[in-house]
Amino acid sequence: MLSEPAEGEAGASGALAGTPLVVIPTYNESLNVESIVARVRTAVPDAHVLVVDDGSPDGTGDLADALAAADPQVHVLHRTSKAGLGAAYLAGFAWAFDRGYGVVVEMDADGSHLPEQLPSLLAAVDERPADLVIGSRWVRGGSVVNWPLHRKLLSRGGSIYARVMCGIPVRDATAGYRAYRADALRRIVADGIESQGYCFQIDLVRRAHHAGMRVVEVPVTFVERERGESKMSRDIVVEAMGRVTRWGFERVTRRAPARPTVAAGVPR
Repeated sequence: MLSEPAEGEAGASGALAGTPLVVIPTYNESLNVESIVARVRTAVPDAHVLVVDDGSPDGTGDLADALAAADPQVHVLHRTSKAGLGAAYLAGFAWAFDRGYGVVVEMDADGSHLPEQLPSLLAAVDERPADLVIGSRWVRGGSVVNWPLHRKLLSRGGSIYARVMCGIPVRDATAGYRAYRADALRRIVADGIESQGYCFQIDLVRRAHHAGMRVVEVPVTFVERERGESKMSRDIVVEAMGRVTRWGFERVTRRAPARPTVAAGVPR
């Protein structure tokens, strides 16, 4: 079940070409979903929100349905089982493409991505301009709040490793707060994406860079969740390490010509 766009909003009409869609995957986020949707709608009143719920047993999907019933700019896509972050995003992207949204945003449901900073990501899409804007923790002005040292090391280390192995000139390759031009995103995912978690984010920026797209990083503040349980796991880290290593060796073996350097924000 999903909520349909209001009458007259069909993608074919072009009515949504200038509208951003914020895709928020959820699994057991009943403590956070209402707040995060409300904050997005306040921060960017013109934005639409799509909650992609993976059959949460805690009632997250029901709460999202109530939000959609009260607000025509909130939509819900129900999935039957937990299939991973990447699969949820791909379902949300396809929903956006079918309806003709011009910009597609990735945002976590747990409050770690501040909706109040969304205007700066959207502005960079138009003003820089950019095909992909990454809300970055690791450029000048970016920061994290309430993270222990080992999480900072894991995040920064993972991004450095991806940068070196995949040849992607970004500081925060694993960041999940992003805004894409929809036409660029459609090209990025056209061949299918199997990655999940951290790896999903690295995969998309890797593909964007090697396709010659313009990638920009803007500083954001990442806040560790206060309610609910983190979805981070050892399997996510292992998958990312394995795939990034493979991509790196493939890149070296193929000896593909280097692409032009992509704009990557303000370095430290």
